[in-house]
Amino acid sequence: MWQELRSELHPRGLEVVTVALDVDPDAARPFVDAAHAEHPSLLDQGHLLDERFGVVNVPNGVSIDISTLPPDAAEMLAEARKIQTDPEGYKAMLVDWVEHGAASRYALAPEEVVRRSQPRGDDEARAAAHFELGQHLHRMGDHGAAIPHWREAHRLYPSNWTYKRQAWEFEDPMRQGHTDAYESSWFEDVKKIGAENYYPTIEP
Repeated sequence: MWQELRSELHPRGLEVVTVALDVDPDAARPFVDAAHAEHPSLLDQGHLLDERFGVVNVPNGVSIDISTLPPDAAEMLAEARKIQTDPEGYKAMLVDWVEHGAASRYALAPEEVVRRSQPRGDDEARAAAHFELGQHLHRMGDHGAAIPHWREAHRLYPSNWTYKRQAWEFEDPMRQGHTDAYESSWFEDVKKIGAENYYPTIEP
């Protein structure tokens, strides 16, 4: 339903954001995956959304006019709407590959796969080590000790959004905004590169 509504009304300015209220990410993941949503699908482990909007049962819907939001939140949503994706193009390539296998015009030669995989240089390898060490420390219950390693991973590999977003999520689950833990935030870094460059252009 939400995907159909989004497809129909997104050109007229509507954005749909679904939020799963689950402490365990694995409980929500099958439903998110099955929806094949083009809109943002979030997880609220801290149940901040129901605290702020008075939600006591699900499913539930909240309509938000971004013109009434605080200026910083409205600016963030406006920037997010500039992010460019091509789900239909991706689907067409995938279907063609399933139908034609190695003969698909989208199937890559082995050397092209290697070229596009962005092999790690020294900085990227060190960033991976710092990120993994931070994960270990966090899992062991010492989140504070993980932060310097995640900061270093961000510094060494600034284009790796997975490293950044994982770290920001722990400090500000709803917005991944600026905190004392890190020197940047999702919104700040998106504005630096331009939202239209957030995802690389799909190369056929």
